Amino acid sequence: MLAPPSAKPAALTVLSPAQTLVDGRVPQKYSTARRYVLLLIFCLAQFLDAFNNSALFSAIPALVTSLDMNEAESTWIISAFQLTFASFLLISGRISDVYNPKFAFIGGVAGLGVLSIGAGFVTSKIPLIVLRALCGIAASMTIPSALTLLVNVFTEPSEQARAIGVFGGCGAVGNVLGLIIGAIFVQWATWSWVFWFVACVSMPIATLCIFLIPKQEPKVAIRGGARWKSLDIMGVSILTAALVLFIFAVTSGTTSGWGSAGVLAPLIISVFMVAGFFYFETTIPVDRAAIPPRTWFLPNFLVLFFTALLPYFWWTTVFTIYTTLWQDIWHWSAISTAIHMIPIGVLAFAMSFTGSLSRVMNPKWIILFGEGLCIIATILFAFADSPAKYWPYIFPAFVLGSAGAMLSYTHTNIAIFRTSPSSMAGTVGAIFNGALQLGSAIGISAVGSIEASVEATHGGPEMYAGRAAAFWFLLAIVAVEFISMLVFYRAGKEGTVDVDAALEHKEKTLEDIEEAVVEKHVPLDEKGIALPPPMIDAEGERTPAVEQPQFVKDSDDFEEHIEVIESPVRGDLNV
Repeated sequence: MLAPPSAKPAALTVLSPAQTLVDGRVPQKYSTARRYVLLLIFCLAQFLDAFNNSALFSAIPALVTSLDMNEAESTWIISAFQLTFASFLLISGRISDVYNPKFAFIGGVAGLGVLSIGAGFVTSKIPLIVLRALCGIAASMTIPSALTLLVNVFTEPSEQARAIGVFGGCGAVGNVLGLIIGAIFVQWATWSWVFWFVACVSMPIATLCIFLIPKQEPKVAIRGGARWKSLDIMGVSILTAALVLFIFAVTSGTTSGWGSAGVLAPLIISVFMVAGFFYFETTIPVDRAAIPPRTWFLPNFLVLFFTALLPYFWWTTVFTIYTTLWQDIWHWSAISTAIHMIPIGVLAFAMSFTGSLSRVMNPKWIILFGEGLCIIATILFAFADSPAKYWPYIFPAFVLGSAGAMLSYTHTNIAIFRTSPSSMAGTVGAIFNGALQLGSAIGISAVGSIEASVEATHGGPEMYAGRAAAFWFLLAIVAVEFISMLVFYRAGKEGTVDVDAALEHKEKTLEDIEEAVVEKHVPLDEKGIALPPPMIDAEGERTPAVEQPQFVKDSDDFEEHIEVIESPVRGDLNV
């Protein structure tokens, strides 16, 4: 229906990626109660993934006896989960972006519960290792999808930052509570309850999520063809195989020897496969690539990726060294060991609430402060060579180091999401968590190798020399991370991706409008005003045109003709 002659010009609809602010804040799409119930659910998923490894540190001695395993085989109870979890994170993230993060999350949590029930009933080592590997695949489905859902549910930037921080803190809590709960089950029940506990938590979560998680739409636009083609199955398969080989090599190096063919061959092949993956990604359209090459050139993305290797590297080194030292050498019970680890979980969880600091201080300085705390803590660990030094050395190192590692984790997580477009939330979450798991796998392998080589010439495992050497190695890694963050992180570049994308979108929209005027040969008068089309009466005669809303090309009041429809996206900056 045409507007009357006195009507104002019709509004031109232009999509804008900026948030609409209400009283200075971004309006939330869901109620407060629903948002925080969902956050609790996502945190429980993160807790379970951490629990799946840490609880078994307490259960491994009982498992070795019950299933007649040797030391090399027992390491695969932990490594099998880590290997598949890290390797399948990328394809899980891609599924969340291309399809639906809600169903990916529910499927992962439900699958983890079913597999854990089966793991509690096995009576031989091979089926248990296989089920642990399958549990890693199911768990890998939960993290990228949970992060995507979290970003979608918490749209207000400061609240989103706090939610991401708490989400990460639950992983640290899971590590410590896993040790305690695992020790309780082993001492007063049986190791099977470590797995059944996971099932008891995950199955109700999966059921609740069916009703509580809001309907989700995929964020990756498909320009034609089947949606599965955008999964980049070939590229993801190459990278997954490369990660499987690489993690297998670094986790086997400690037990099989770094010079063995079974370690060197997969290690070398994995390096070539990673190179092949990055080349393959350059040969396919950007919208179909699992990790578009431009991802690595996002502001500060590369330095944040390498920073993400540190937190789990640090925590895994501490857990691995002290759980074995306290139980095997100092002869502490599993529960006593777990209780002495409590400061790690308490400080980590407390620091997970610092996400809002990134709104008043640049994440670079928070991450550097956290890494500085890790440096001090690691130096203290190197001198903690007897039970008497728990309180003067180990306890303050737990407090400082765990707080520092959690600060680095939380604000690296926040910064890497700020620098990335929201349409890649699942993929970016997968890359970030893949880096965490890669750091953990490297940490276990490197620490084990250094300990073994030093102990062979310095008095054996009863002496502290091998563990001290491992801590000095860890100190060198933290120092390199600190220098890299200080030198390569560009504070002025943070968050610019959203601004650039918004401006590019706006420019393209205005260009399309002008091109449409030209292509349709709309006549313009001497002032650049589009003339209305002539009217033809029933007898074929031209009649004077009714005054129509006019589109002013390149006029000063062009902006007044634009109605901006807000599209909720994540980010700090408004355009």
